[in-house]
Amino acid sequence: MRKSAKSTLAIAGTLVLVMGIFSVAPGVASAESTEDEGKAIAFDRKKGNCLACHKMADGKSPGNVGPALVNMKARFPDKKAMRDQIWDPTVRNPNTMMPPFGKHKILTEKELDKVVDFVYTL
Repeated sequence: MRKSAKSTLAIAGTLVLVMGIFSVAPGVASAESTEDEGKAIAFDRKKGNCLACHKMADGKSPGNVGPALVNMKARFPDKKAMRDQIWDPTVRNPNTMMPPFGKHKILTEKELDKVVDFVYTL
C-alpha cells in the first residue's frame, strides 16, 4: 500500500473513532435534550409561559394563579393524563383559567410533548 493511501486510511479511522466518541446511542441523550427544550418552551413568555401562573424549580418571577408544579409524577402517575390536561384543561374544569395549549394550537404537538417531558420531571 502506498504511503498516501495509508495516510488516508489513518485519517478516516481517526475520524470514525472521533465521531464514535461524540455520537450517542438513540434515546440516551435525547431525553435530556427534549426535557431541556421543554423547559425552554415552558419558560418562554411567548410560548408556554407556564411561569405566568405556576411556581416551579429554576423559575424566575412565577405567578401564583395555578398550583406549584412539584411532585408531578405522583400527581399524574399516567403521563398521558398530564398531557391531556395541558392539551385542553377545560375538559376536566370548564371554568379553568389555564389556556388549552394544544386545542388552540398555542403549542405544536412536538412542543407540547417536550413541555410534558419537562414538567413530568418536576
